[in-house]
Amino acid sequence: MTATGMYTPKPGAAPLGRMIATQAVLETKMLLRNGEQLLLTVVIPTLVLVLFSSVDIIDTDEGKAVDFLTPGVLALAVMSTAFTGQAIATGFERRYGVLKRLASSPLPRWGLMTAKTASVLVTEILQVILLTVIAFALGWSPHGNPFAVLLLLVLGTAAFSGLGLLMAGTLKAEATLAAANLVFLLLLVGGGVIIPLDQFSQGTQNVLSLLPITALSDGLRDVLQHGAGMPWGDLGILAVWAVAGLAVAGRFFRWE
Repeated sequence: MTATGMYTPKPGAAPLGRMIATQAVLETKMLLRNGEQLLLTVVIPTLVLVLFSSVDIIDTDEGKAVDFLTPGVLALAVMSTAFTGQAIATGFERRYGVLKRLASSPLPRWGLMTAKTASVLVTEILQVILLTVIAFALGWSPHGNPFAVLLLLVLGTAAFSGLGLLMAGTLKAEATLAAANLVFLLLLVGGGVIIPLDQFSQGTQNVLSLLPITALSDGLRDVLQHGAGMPWGDLGILAVWAVAGLAVAGRFFRWE
């Protein structure tokens, strides 16, 4: 403060950590206020879990339907947020020039991507809590190593985030909207979420098993339903998708 009692201006950017945290809070609020995003991230996974657990229309061999469905629905929740929701939101932000303006702010581009990732993780935590509570109410009996589950969810988030950012940064917003929703529906049916892979032909199973949604849902199912140890094969598939997706997205992402 000066001798006259006036505050001396001190222009400059806020600390980097505060900027990233503030942007992450803003990103989370915008995501949770978006009706379409809530439909993808909350309503659809919840309906899938409740409906298919309550109606005997899926052949899950032995055990309760909810024990089979819950790991797949958790994988679906990760995909809906990290891939579909993020791709659509980022695509339209790019179209309207929001990303271009943010890129010229004191917040570095990698900081913006970090904030978006933090927003995705916060949303996924809320999803997992909600779906877990509903699953327990339906009679779910989980097993396995919690650390393996956490590792699967983190790698799954990274894999789907890379694919979502790649789509949002290379396609037009309208094309991203259509493609992201189409991929979501296709993987919901063919990714081992609600239909066991053994219902498909052997050749189709070999192809589907390499998809990130299949690796995530199968890995979670092995741990949570069957009490398996660390699912290294599924973790390896997710790691490859994560590294490749994020690397290609970083290389080809266009900010305007």
